[in-house]
Amino acid sequence: MRGNGVSVNFGKVAVLLGGTSAEREVSLMSGGAVLAALQAAGVDAHGFDPAQQDLHILKEQGFDRAFIALHGRGGEDGTVQGLLELLKIPYTGSGVMASALAMDKWRTKMVWAACGLPTPRYAILAADTDWDAVVAELGLPIFVKPVHEGSSMGATKVTAAGQLKAAWELAARFDDLVLAEEFIVGAELTVPFLGERALPVIRIEAPGGKYDYQNKYFTDETRYLCPSGLPAEQEQALQALVMKSARVLGCRGWGRADLMLTAEGRPYLLEMNTSPGMTGHSLVPMAAKAVGLDFTALCLAILEDARLG
Repeated sequence: MRGNGVSVNFGKVAVLLGGTSAEREVSLMSGGAVLAALQAAGVDAHGFDPAQQDLHILKEQGFDRAFIALHGRGGEDGTVQGLLELLKIPYTGSGVMASALAMDKWRTKMVWAACGLPTPRYAILAADTDWDAVVAELGLPIFVKPVHEGSSMGATKVTAAGQLKAAWELAARFDDLVLAEEFIVGAELTVPFLGERALPVIRIEAPGGKYDYQNKYFTDETRYLCPSGLPAEQEQALQALVMKSARVLGCRGWGRADLMLTAEGRPYLLEMNTSPGMTGHSLVPMAAKAVGLDFTALCLAILEDARLG
């Protein structure tokens, strides 16, 4: 590709957006931004909302590729990827297995731990959980979140043992599986990747240290530092860690890993996002811009890597 011009014949492209997950609102923003960028670059791109149309008609309507801008279950968890495989329509991002695995925070952590990659200690919560035992095991604070949701949906920072059950009840409204995670004190970081290349590290400073749904998408008070201010050697080590964490999950195309970095310089992998946000507050475009890729060029690079299998 040269500049924002299209040097690849992408054919008719469906930008999948919206969907039925709890992250529908964010997906509509992401997909709308991607759609506008692709159309401005001359791509024959069309928005397609699986909540309003059955995906099987993508083949009937002659679509050649799909840009997945869906977030959460029903879009980021391997289900849409599997259907696109059956329809033989190349799509952006990770395949069926990696999408399903990365959407499951519990099993992602098990794979990382089995491969010797650092991730916070955790426990699975249920109605009959011994709350005091969890606190004794993980200490306080504890971060409680649904296993299969993103964008901080249903997540709570628990600072007292008496709050743990209520935090589980909130998360359980979103998911049958709820994860309690050791709270790591330190700098909040995210590292996107594009193809086989890790993009620059972004350091996140949210108001009051609370990087929740509101502060992610609907406030200008959160600070994003890119360059991160970390020493070059440390940044490179974090990038290498993220690429390894993506490879062991089978991720491809593009994505973003979230981490914590303690004051002693120890990193902890939190989760992997295989269909990250592409809104005005999103982090992958920010990191791409730092290496000279504007939003349109980023969208074209992601789309160019669309594939099957």
